[in-house]
Amino acid sequence: MADALDIIVITGLSGSGKSFAIRALEDNGFFCVDNFPALLIPKFIDLCQGYQEEIHRIALGVDLRGGQFLQALPEVLSDLRAAGHHVQVVFFDASDDVLLRRFSETRRPHPQAGQESIQEGISRERKALESIRALADKVIDTRNFNVHELKREMEQQFCQAPAGRRMSLFFTSFGYKYGIPHDADIILDVRFLPNPYFVDELRPKSGTDQEVRDYVLGNVETRKFLDRLYALLEFALPLYEREGKSSLTLALGCTGGRHRSVVLVEALRQRFADGHFFIHVKHRDSDK
Repeated sequence: MADALDIIVITGLSGSGKSFAIRALEDNGFFCVDNFPALLIPKFIDLCQGYQEEIHRIALGVDLRGGQFLQALPEVLSDLRAAGHHVQVVFFDASDDVLLRRFSETRRPHPQAGQESIQEGISRERKALESIRALADKVIDTRNFNVHELKREMEQQFCQAPAGRRMSLFFTSFGYKYGIPHDADIILDVRFLPNPYFVDELRPKSGTDQEVRDYVLGNVETRKFLDRLYALLEFALPLYEREGKSSLTLALGCTGGRHRSVVLVEALRQRFADGHFFIHVKHRDSDK
């Protein structure tokens, strides 16, 4: 059999950033085609494998514009994986209010609205894509991304060299007062731990400061929690890898996202610094 390919299928809601994501992959060496009928994907893969110039990484945009062809996607994905290709389905999403704002700003008609409102088009498309969303290996909620942040996100998650592929771990700290991150696979609430905010000299500092770190990690319950979290991840991550999952996003939340969650995310970074995984850390709300 010809060499297996890296194939990323980009799908999701109109206005959620799919086109920007495909361009980011194209800039990083992927052979990209947007609005591709799912039924034709196997023939396209055969052509790529027989092409004189070697093609190893492919990104395909698939959405409702494919019409009835989209119904073939589950079977196509199964066949590609059975043939040994590394296939990831990435579904792009955003809240209705964000999508409405984006369509309003660009003055574009929604492709599913017809003569009805943009909101009707969004609702119709969201319902029609429910089964495709369920197939996704990764859901990326773009409500808080600008185009530059979305490009960085794509580069971090999908643009590593295939020969050195390892599972990527994304550790995110956040504050519940600013809302939960919608792209997380696992969310844990750490507000039960002692809060440095109520210590006058620690309040203006953040979880990256040694004094705050010492305060949080000096608590017995914090250390027990971390031990149990390490044990859970050490058990589960090899199973996720065996299943073919390429990334996992774990979000830890405290009240403001400035102290406790930051300390614990940094502790996770250190714990998994042995090189087996690609580690990415984001402190979403530490500067707020």
